[in-house]
Amino acid sequence: MRMAEIRAMTDAELGQRLADLREESFNLRFQFATRQLTNHARIHEVRHDIARILTDLQQRQYTALGEEE
Repeated sequence: MRMAEIRAMTDAELGQRLADLREESFNLRFQFATRQLTNHARIHEVRHDIARILTDLQQRQYTALGEEE
């Protein structure tokens, strides 16, 4: 997922996507622990997508605070 795609989403969509990615992350870690995971790179991709979404949400909060002043 690219930052341009993330910036185009609403806060509600980002919240839902974040919840989905966290669930996928849990499932991937579980598959890894039970040696069922075939694509190990997906863990890395999901972690980065979560970080990107959290970064964008935090930037939106800072922007909203700056506009209030």
